[in-house]
Amino acid sequence: MINLRRSAERGHANHGWLDTYHTFSFADYHDPAHMGFRALRVINEDRIAAGEGFATHPHRDMEIITYLLEGELEHKDSMGNGSVIRAGEVQRMSAGTGVTHSEHNPSPTAATHLLQIWIRPRVLGIAPSYEQRSFLLDQGHPQLRVVASGDGRDQSVTVHQDVRLYAARLAAGTAVAHRFANGRHGWLQVARGSVDLNGHTLGAGDGAALSDERRLTVAAQEAAEVLLFDLA
Repeated sequence: MINLRRSAERGHANHGWLDTYHTFSFADYHDPAHMGFRALRVINEDRIAAGEGFATHPHRDMEIITYLLEGELEHKDSMGNGSVIRAGEVQRMSAGTGVTHSEHNPSPTAATHLLQIWIRPRVLGIAPSYEQRSFLLDQGHPQLRVVASGDGRDQSVTVHQDVRLYAARLAAGTAVAHRFANGRHGWLQVARGSVDLNGHTLGAGDGAALSDERRLTVAAQEAAEVLLFDLA
């Protein structure tokens, strides 16, 4: 079964410095029909204006993944981490018992485009921790590259949940496939471009919940970038 979540149906807020879309209920956007999917709680698509960002704020008991699409994001947190995340990089922050951090677009001219993802952890009250990795996604040789997982496989960032997050860049006319084990579920998020997912056309910002789908094929109708969550 495939349930589509169209881009235009998402929650939306434009604060001037931040233009954001919410796949699931978040902040002032509340939709009881879209509170998350399995352990996946948040997919926010954010565009942060040059020189702007989020002031220091707290998190607790959440696995937070930041996936950079364009630009840069400067990160500082109460664990003592300070870094700049660039397009093609993935950051994982386990909030655990509590952490504060800030996120800022350091560019004086260019906007930052990112997906921020929240996943409920398997266990509450863990020690906060942080990881950042760069991943090469070759559009000319498309594959689903695991960028986050519960066991840190293939040098992915490690999340405290039974989930695997794959990313792929696809040239027009190319495709990738994935087979789910028994009892597994999936969420596909199109970051950009247009794809065919098992006979359904999805564009940028569209998502799809997948249950009882043993195999999926994602074929690019135009150059595309997708994220696929394999969930318990």
